[in-house]
Amino acid sequence: MKAIKKMRKSGFTLVEIMIVVAIIGLLAAIAIPNFVRARQTAQGNACLNNLRIIDAAKQQWALEKGQTSGPVSSDIQPYIGRTGVFPTCPVQGTYTINALTNVPTCSLGSTNAGSTHVAVLVN
Repeated sequence: MKAIKKMRKSGFTLVEIMIVVAIIGLLAAIAIPNFVRARQTAQGNACLNNLRIIDAAKQQWALEKGQTSGPVSSDIQPYIGRTGVFPTCPVQGTYTINALTNVPTCSLGSTNAGSTHVAVLVN
């Protein structure tokens, strides 16, 4: 006599799939705001670092050339760093070099939607 094999249906029930989708949704609801906040913080830190690089290049230019008036971006280009490329704002703002006695600034300042974007270099 032939052995009769029971056919087992394998798969997931609708309830199991709904539970997994709910768990994934919960994890996404927690992770996405943290990711956005971390991204804004990183952009603010990158902007602050760029402003420090510009300020250091400006001070080095003034010391080497014996200048007391403010430089333009082409003047400090060789003092920017290894690349010699003038830094750009990570959120598409523009940097203003300002006079030697004033620190460089970013055009976006604290108007960026997370207000973590750095407005002025703090000495």
